[in-house]
Amino acid sequence: MALLPILEFPDPRLRTKAVPVDPARVTEPAFQTLLDDMFETMYEAPGIGLAASQVDVHQRFMVIDISEEKNDPRVFINPEILDRAGDQVYQEGCLSVPGIYADVTRSNEITVRFVDRQGQAQELRADGLLAVCIQHEMDHLDGKLFVDYLSPLKREMVRKKLAKQRRQAAA
Repeated sequence: MALLPILEFPDPRLRTKAVPVDPARVTEPAFQTLLDDMFETMYEAPGIGLAASQVDVHQRFMVIDISEEKNDPRVFINPEILDRAGDQVYQEGCLSVPGIYADVTRSNEITVRFVDRQGQAQELRADGLLAVCIQHEMDHLDGKLFVDYLSPLKREMVRKKLAKQRRQAAA
């Protein structure tokens, strides 16, 4: 397995809309290795979700593991939200926007249809943190980041803070 570079805001590649994955490709060894690499990258970062778009692979899939023990890896390929209910405000962070957290309002419950790692069609009703994580990662697949939910002023402050962090890291 290998660690993959994670794109960081404001990299324009994060705005690329992902294309669907060919279902016939899901069980191919190269795709399975990419999934393993994404899990390793996510765990190392550390994070609880990683969309393919964040590692410059612009296809509709993501990996998630919200468990404390990092023992519940989930793969969502070509995810589609079928139903939403309620609202919740959750303080979100993002591996592509390191060190920045902000309150974002999302649906409290969702029903999502997707293809799993074995190539099987699935439907899942998710709530709480899992629902937030799925919606957050699906935004990445549509070229959207959680900072897009912030005011233009706050978004610009985030951009400047990240630029300063990069300058300090390079010094």
